[in-house]
Amino acid sequence: MLAGVTAAVLATGGIALAGTANAGETGTGTSASSQQPAVGASAVPKHAVTGYWQNFDNGAKVQKLAEVPDDYDIVAVAFADATGKPGQVDFKLDPALGYASEADFKADIDALHKKGKSVIISVGGEKGAVSVGSGAAADAFAKSITGLMDKYGFDGVDIDLENGLNATYMTQALKSIHAAKPNVVVTMAPQTIDMQSPQNEYFKTALNIKSFLTVVNMQYYNSGSMNGCDGNVVSQGSVDFLTSLACIQLKNGLDPSQVGIGTPASPRAAGGGYVDPAVVNNALDCLAKGTNCGTFKPDKTYPGIRGAMTWSTNWDATAGNKWSSTVGPHVDKLP
Repeated sequence: MLAGVTAAVLATGGIALAGTANAGETGTGTSASSQQPAVGASAVPKHAVTGYWQNFDNGAKVQKLAEVPDDYDIVAVAFADATGKPGQVDFKLDPALGYASEADFKADIDALHKKGKSVIISVGGEKGAVSVGSGAAADAFAKSITGLMDKYGFDGVDIDLENGLNATYMTQALKSIHAAKPNVVVTMAPQTIDMQSPQNEYFKTALNIKSFLTVVNMQYYNSGSMNGCDGNVVSQGSVDFLTSLACIQLKNGLDPSQVGIGTPASPRAAGGGYVDPAVVNNALDCLAKGTNCGTFKPDKTYPGIRGAMTWSTNWDATAGNKWSSTVGPHVDKLP
């Protein structure tokens, strides 16, 4: 989930480490009908909050899916792992989470479905080594993702590849998944540099799948200063950083409903770029209503802005769930 973080930050546990890769089953086994996705893209709220749930212990509070607060609408299980076959991914529960069985994990997914929540599988992370660089790899990726959806009841996939992405083949893979699962939830979590221009591979991928893309929750952190949509350089950790970088996506082809603001749940969750949850709310107000802006104010409002994302539900819980209890209710009240 995070990139460019120093070894010192790693030592504090303040980084999203990908789970240990497993080369076992690829998630293509037959599952009970109760494990079929029960929510899907059509049921994602107009304004939604996404949280990453850690399938590993890195110093944040270890939690089961049942402990994720109701303020989250989309829960991204982090992460699926590369298997060694190009494009193919798999998922294994980390024993550190305390699940007695895989069935208990599936039961928690079902329980979230009953609450109207979507549960998706995230691919990548700062340490992720998944590569989709050929037609064969795209096919393997699509088949393994749909297999995991069938096996666990995941509602979709999150693309969080931080070590390069090929727009041609990732588009092919995601279109194949959508063809097999028309109600699939597809989210993306690019780094800021990946969404600076519609010519970048991540941005191109988002535009290529615009007809079924749920939301791009860009990571507004661990990036240093970046260019805003007005051409000015903006420092991370400010309301202007959030609004002026979101503006780039909004002005270059994405629908407001496909733009979300991703921030760390606590200072420990990232190497830089943390903002108080109240700043996230101010940025959403600025984009949706033209209020609570900083120095930068968009030339129009985007009341359909999707919402916000955080890394992670675990770091949020470690900090007393301040992020979700502040941002969640605010997102619900957006116009």
